[in-house]
Amino acid sequence: MAPYPMKTEYYSVPPIHAFPRKCSLTRMILQTTIVRISLCRPICNTMEVDRKDIFLITGGGGYFGYRLACALYKSSSKVVLFDVRPPSQELPEGIEFTKADIRDYTQVEDAVRGVHCVFHIASYGMSGREQLKHKLIEEVNVQGTENVLRACVAHGVPRLVYTSTYNVVFGGQVIRNGDESLPYLPLHLHPDHYSRTKSVAEMQVLKANGSPLKNGSGVLQTCALRPAGIYGPGEQRHLPRVVGYIEKGIFRFVYGDPESLVEFVHVDNLVSAHLLAAEALTEKRQHRAAGQPYFISDGRPVNNFEFFRPLVEGLGYTFPTLRLPISLIYLFAFLTEMVHHVIGRIYNFQPLLTRTEVYKTGVTHYFSMRKAQEELGYEPKKHDLEEVVQWFRIRGHGKTRGQSSIKKFLLDVLIVVMFAALILSFVPVVGQ
Repeated sequence: MAPYPMKTEYYSVPPIHAFPRKCSLTRMILQTTIVRISLCRPICNTMEVDRKDIFLITGGGGYFGYRLACALYKSSSKVVLFDVRPPSQELPEGIEFTKADIRDYTQVEDAVRGVHCVFHIASYGMSGREQLKHKLIEEVNVQGTENVLRACVAHGVPRLVYTSTYNVVFGGQVIRNGDESLPYLPLHLHPDHYSRTKSVAEMQVLKANGSPLKNGSGVLQTCALRPAGIYGPGEQRHLPRVVGYIEKGIFRFVYGDPESLVEFVHVDNLVSAHLLAAEALTEKRQHRAAGQPYFISDGRPVNNFEFFRPLVEGLGYTFPTLRLPISLIYLFAFLTEMVHHVIGRIYNFQPLLTRTEVYKTGVTHYFSMRKAQEELGYEPKKHDLEEVVQWFRIRGHGKTRGQSSIKKFLLDVLIVVMFAALILSFVPVVGQ
């Protein structure tokens, strides 16, 4: 694989026919989590839900699953959450918690009994050091999806909405205003196992569309949503890591083409898209979304670093002016991954960036919302980072007057020395 992102302006590859072999591992019990619904902010109701409907959300204890549950709770009779950590907050009536392992078919089977629609959002390995745990990623993302699909067919669940990712078609190549006609990225070209397994899982989900239900009540209707990077107040996967880098003084530079464009999706827009997708799988909507993938974002391409400028400056810090070449950052990420591979079992440190994160933040890739708008009725609302800034400030984040300028100077020197050492390591020694 090339040590820097690909530069192609378009993407065309043959369809995939080979799936990776399922790994067999010692079982690891994944606990499930639920987040307190009482803290949910009301979300605009975009789906008229039958009061008899019962919804299961795999991964429902995470940030997005929590917000989706909030919206469903307002209109449905019952919501069941299924995730990886125990409940941390009190649950209101109508919301149930199921502690189970998504890789255990028996437990998944028990969870789907009597359910009318499954939102399968559970996954593992999206970012940071999680991306480097290949066995667990495959067990959760591939085997877990197989279990969910099998259980839905066995117990007559008529609808399944799968939360996929942009990465099923993106692997570092430039994509401008792409659409759902783009082929899957060949599995061997994915720079990370998360994207590879999400691609396999999405293909499984869409292939399962139309599978006859064993109770004779009809067929399974499935669709897949491919969201951009999620943001919103309280998001716990990416934003705290970004703020941590800002506060530690690590965010001293940006990289890549200043004209590069990527996309994000506010959590409320993503919730709206999922509700609309579930509705579009119903007979009332002529199963319009059945067997279809949809790209989902705010519909406003933006430079990755400019997107975060309001957060940096809103917390009282200076936005960096130093710009480094993306090939250098990619090389640094590659070497970091190699170091983690060697010592990760002894010291499981958090990589500053992984190769996939360099691609996703520094290479242009954005997609058309036309299909989602026309077939789902998706209309993203406009959001910014002001709520996010206030969320962090309320919790004590932000620059204080007493922070030392000496610390800033030392961090600047450390970063310069680090990259100088990296560059010099490739300079041949005289006489050798």
